[in-house]
Amino acid sequence: MNILIIGAGLAGMAAALTAAREGACVTLISQMPSERAQSVMAEGGINGAIDTYHEGDSPQEHYRDTLSAGRGLADADAVWDLTQAAPHIIQQLADLGVPFNRTADQSIDVRYFGGQKKRRTAFAKSDTGKQLVTALIDALRPLEADGIVQRLPHHSFVTLRCNGPTCTGCIIRDEYTGSVQALSGSVIIATGGLHGLFRQTTGSLSNTGAVMAELFRLGLPLANGEFIQYHPTTVAANSKRMLLSEAARGEGGRLFALRDGQPWYFMEEKYPELGNLMPRDVTSREIDRVLQAYPVYLDLHFLPEAVLTQKLAGLVDDCLTYCGIDLRHEAIRVRPGIHYFMGGLYVDRAHRTPMPYLYGAGECSAQYHGANRLGGNSLLGAIYGGCTAARSALMDGAPPAGGSAADVPPQTPPAQWSQLRDIMDDCLGVIRCEAGLRTGLTAVKKLNGPIARLGEAIIGSALARKESRGAHFRSDYPEERDEYKKTTLACWTGKAVEITYKAIVKGSHHDLDDPHQATKA
Repeated sequence: MNILIIGAGLAGMAAALTAAREGACVTLISQMPSERAQSVMAEGGINGAIDTYHEGDSPQEHYRDTLSAGRGLADADAVWDLTQAAPHIIQQLADLGVPFNRTADQSIDVRYFGGQKKRRTAFAKSDTGKQLVTALIDALRPLEADGIVQRLPHHSFVTLRCNGPTCTGCIIRDEYTGSVQALSGSVIIATGGLHGLFRQTTGSLSNTGAVMAELFRLGLPLANGEFIQYHPTTVAANSKRMLLSEAARGEGGRLFALRDGQPWYFMEEKYPELGNLMPRDVTSREIDRVLQAYPVYLDLHFLPEAVLTQKLAGLVDDCLTYCGIDLRHEAIRVRPGIHYFMGGLYVDRAHRTPMPYLYGAGECSAQYHGANRLGGNSLLGAIYGGCTAARSALMDGAPPAGGSAADVPPQTPPAQWSQLRDIMDDCLGVIRCEAGLRTGLTAVKKLNGPIARLGEAIIGSALARKESRGAHFRSDYPEERDEYKKTTLACWTGKAVEITYKAIVKGSHHDLDDPHQATKA
């Protein structure tokens, strides 16, 4: 059978490797080569309860922490599957040659990460994403040489081929020649987050969101689009934001505000248990508030030289290269920036979308993270999600033959892209309010095309959720409200964006869920 994978980052390559090893013919389609996938930018590490330091960590603890961070909106059974598989995935990656940092006895080293009380995040210095991408590229090469996996770089997704309500393949465009090609097979979407809809983001702007916009136009629902994670520590670089990994705080880095000329360690003062390692939504909001009066800095200068050179080398080098700041001697000024999209294609536990033979994996799908992603779970979710989507496609078999392409709308003009980004940045900040969201919604409705409708769906989802939960914080509704403990679904009816809600199904392992572990925002 043929499996067509849109996107060649970690989720796409994990899907390709899984499907090819099971005998499927795989076509891996991407605008950029894997070496330039956004997955390369992930720095801090990948979660898995391998309990290197004998702290009593377990997949069950990982499960609880993930649900706690997600504020009750994650698919509990999917999270269970993910966290149970995590230790094995880390070992598989090590077997593929990922150079994880090691302890003195050669065990895989793990570090603290936000929202976790145990050291659970395996890492390769501060370049974990790059190392994982390299390992999967190498693992796919023999399969490419044998013709089992075909790569089509510099190709973009145009639309789906459908036979009634069923996906039968896709249409792609060669970006070099402009030629269009129809392909048949099951389709896995692995295109990453919607970073191109914003300016103040750490993600790749080549992740434009155009694929999700086209799927949304075709009737696929966007789930939890309002939940956009701001990373607490970013700096301006190259007309966007550069990430300063949570690994810096996991290794002991401290946040402080310069108040009346003196350092004020505001996170440690307000949250004495976790301090600088509170979940990202909480830390981002605290920084945002403090920034109204004082500049905020991240300080690493007091860390041992071995930590800076062996565990945080990439981060230290990036700050010196792109910001002219030597973290070994001085603190760096930071502010929150958009980093991850918890929302995306609505998929089930097996990564099936509502359309038969269409699947989603990685950041482009809403699955494991609920209202707020636990640091270190993105790389894990991408790899496990890609593998799961591929297994589901193999289990479902080949789609029916035939099918035609939907009519393709004209591409969005660059000027409208620019307008949309300004609107999205203005109304979907760390802290939101009714007036700002309504202004944004009115402005985006004046724009045309699928990408504008996708923007409308995201803003509309934020406006409809009249509460604060996880990464979605509204100053006019600052508390969580039980009536909104539901998944947001935004759909295009052909005439308008419609916002509805789907009830959260209690997981099979709900006896392990401890509501008292939930961190109060």
